[in-house]
Amino acid sequence: MRRIVPLACLLALLSTPALAGSSAQGPDKGALIIVGGGKVGSEILDRFFALAGGKDAPIVVIPTAAGDPSYGPQTAGVKVLTDAGATHVTVLHTTDRKEADSEAFTRPIAQARAVWIPGGRQWRLVDSYSGTRTEVEIKKLLARGGVVGGSSAGASIQASYLVRGAREGNEVMMAPGYEEGFGLLQGAAVDQHVITRHRETDLDAVVARHPDLLGVGLDESTAIVVQGRRFDVIGKSKVFVHDGKPDPSGLTYHLLSTGDAYDMQALTVSKTGD
Repeated sequence: MRRIVPLACLLALLSTPALAGSSAQGPDKGALIIVGGGKVGSEILDRFFALAGGKDAPIVVIPTAAGDPSYGPQTAGVKVLTDAGATHVTVLHTTDRKEADSEAFTRPIAQARAVWIPGGRQWRLVDSYSGTRTEVEIKKLLARGGVVGGSSAGASIQASYLVRGAREGNEVMMAPGYEEGFGLLQGAAVDQHVITRHRETDLDAVVARHPDLLGVGLDESTAIVVQGRRFDVIGKSKVFVHDGKPDPSGLTYHLLSTGDAYDMQALTVSKTGD
């Protein structure tokens, strides 16, 4: 059953003017693959490997969001890559910010072509890595043309505004102290599991309070591939774009599907390849 938008949020939405454009921006070099959780299909993994330079490219997996004390080769976020043919995967995990800020810990990222961040709870990624050398090295990887992928919590953390970061639970959309992501995708907030968990309108309150943000919600097994000001949609389901522009259907968002492309600054939809 679809959630009811609280009256205060609805009034805020009605009083918020549509954006003439936005400042949302992905990396100038490299790419992001942002997945809405669930099963990561071959079309998404194939794009990740292609952007990384092949299945033999060095890949770093950061599974810390899951909350386990340690991780091995059977960890879900690792296994999905190795089962798909990845041959050079290194797992990085710590809850010690001093270690996360060290050259020794981050050396594998400095030598990698790709980083993959699986799901769990966003706040664990913030507590361990936000503002550390780990975050810096991830951004350097993009600057040299690499790719960062992530699913669920690993999707939301890539945005500049972090949703569902509260320690108290993932129903809290805006949590003081946990509202800043890694900023790989600037000027945006990213939600996930949208249809599966009936979150269709949850980003409305976020963009009402922060009208400069572009809200992007992804259903499971669906991804956006972000390069510069544009993203392409791939996968099985839908992407929900909350840009303040009225939708002809009367919804507070626009629905995009595989084959659609979106210009995050002009706020326009086209087809992949156009």
